[in-house]
Amino acid sequence: MPIDPQVALGAELPGREFGWTPSDVQLYHLGLGAGANATDPGELRYLDDRAPQVLPTFATVAPTLGETEAPRVSFPGIDIDLANVVHGHQEVVVHRAIPAEGKATSSGRITEIWDKGSAAVIVQEQTVLGSDGAPLWTARSSIFARGEGGFGGERGPSAKVELPERDPDAVLVTPTLPQQALLYRLCGDRNPLHSDPEFARAAGFPAPILHGLCTYGIVAKAITDALLDGDATRVGGFRAKFAGVLYPGETLRTEVWRAGDEFRAVVTVVERDHAPVLGDVVLRTN
Repeated sequence: MPIDPQVALGAELPGREFGWTPSDVQLYHLGLGAGANATDPGELRYLDDRAPQVLPTFATVAPTLGETEAPRVSFPGIDIDLANVVHGHQEVVVHRAIPAEGKATSSGRITEIWDKGSAAVIVQEQTVLGSDGAPLWTARSSIFARGEGGFGGERGPSAKVELPERDPDAVLVTPTLPQQALLYRLCGDRNPLHSDPEFARAAGFPAPILHGLCTYGIVAKAITDALLDGDATRVGGFRAKFAGVLYPGETLRTEVWRAGDEFRAVVTVVERDHAPVLGDVVLRTN
């Protein structure tokens, strides 16, 4: 059985020591489309050679920078074919500004396993400490494993983020590049679903799709640039549910509502009649 809930739930995940440089930060931001206007001072803040500002979503790639092998979905009590897995949701909470260069250690565990009948949802949490031993960020994510449900577990929560009953405060339109996935994968996610047409077709897609975490970062940057004066240090956390796919070269439409110290949003694809891409989007400010 690919999932053994008795073994998997609460299981500790292997710790990791890792580090990053300003060049790694620059590459990540370029993978999100930073620098499209190469003379804009706001864009160049993300690409400074010595001290680029760091978008908090960099936390999603920092531990795996430089990896060149496709990821494996193999944890204690869990062993699933990569072709049957899609990202469910992602959340990053930053406890202080991420430095442009640093070293850190991570520890994690499987916190929840939900049985959706035809699929399983596996939730993990990672805690990251800086070289000084103080918390840097906490990351929570889930994966949706098709064909792995039916083991008799609970279905889990289904709460949604409520949007204000008014027109959005901002509508952001963000194009992506045809080669966006090929660039973003250099940050350490070599899943062939994003680069190999044959693998993508076998997984049920007509062409390689953009990494969900790339879309996640693009939207965080777009909201930061448009509504926080491009100041990444004002972002305290960012979370989103992956509601659909985006193909490289398509255009994102992000509708944003201000709600207290949060921005809430929905993200769709312009070219496909506003098909959903991200839902339950919340950017929390400091």
